[in-house]
Amino acid sequence: MKTFLPGETPQPKFHELMLSAVAPRPIAFVSTVDKNGQPNLSPFSFFNVFGSNPPICVFSPARSGRTGQTKNTFDNVMEVKECVVNIVNEDMLYQMNLASGEYPKGVNEFVKAGFTMLASDFVSPPRVAESFAQLECKVLNVIETGTGGGAGNLIICEIVCLHFNENVLDDNNSVDPVKMKYIARMGKDFYCRADASNIFEVAKPKANSNLGIGFDALPNFILTSKILTGNDLAQLASVHEIPALSREENSAFKKDNAHQAAQQLIQQGNLVDAWKILLASQQ
Repeated sequence: MKTFLPGETPQPKFHELMLSAVAPRPIAFVSTVDKNGQPNLSPFSFFNVFGSNPPICVFSPARSGRTGQTKNTFDNVMEVKECVVNIVNEDMLYQMNLASGEYPKGVNEFVKAGFTMLASDFVSPPRVAESFAQLECKVLNVIETGTGGGAGNLIICEIVCLHFNENVLDDNNSVDPVKMKYIARMGKDFYCRADASNIFEVAKPKANSNLGIGFDALPNFILTSKILTGNDLAQLASVHEIPALSREENSAFKKDNAHQAAQQLIQQGNLVDAWKILLASQQ
């Protein structure tokens, strides 16, 4: 392992490494207005939601790494404590990137990047009509974490309204992640997309009465397998109890390459038969 310490590593390099480690990150495409009603639109990947009662989202328009100056977004929310967080998808990527340029105060990035301003229902800043999801927010608090270049400014917001493009919702008003076509920020100039080829489901652990047995309950011959990976073992450890293996099943599940066969079944989601093949190998 190579270790990097803040203070000993140049700040721009530490910034680059930090963003490469914590990735991918969702992008808050934030619209604000100043006290004169002039709109601003800028993307920030220091962003996430932090509660639903009340519904809270936080983003950080960090100070310029070159000049240490605050961003127009920060200045605006100090004047008008409202904003809209517009979620970026693949169709908006290059327009969003264009809007990320450090244009002088007073330049309307909606116009500069070719976006459509859509009036909000509860706040002054306009929404981005092209965004599939828009969060109207009231600013609750601003926390400045420093005054030097790269210092964060946590904008803590309460979401007062959510808007979704109807095309991304199913009959139960749940969001289809494939239709959202999410884009996420990585380190340096890298992005990634969440399309149908790389979206998958992992079921959460069940209620307390059905928690997984855990690694500490795995038999040693499984725990020390040279074939099964950490992810394989975790799936075996997610069962509520180790399946029973009957005498008749013992012969049916006996395999020469038990761990490889079990791994294939694990990848198919068939944990019960994977367990039985492994148990039969010890009989």
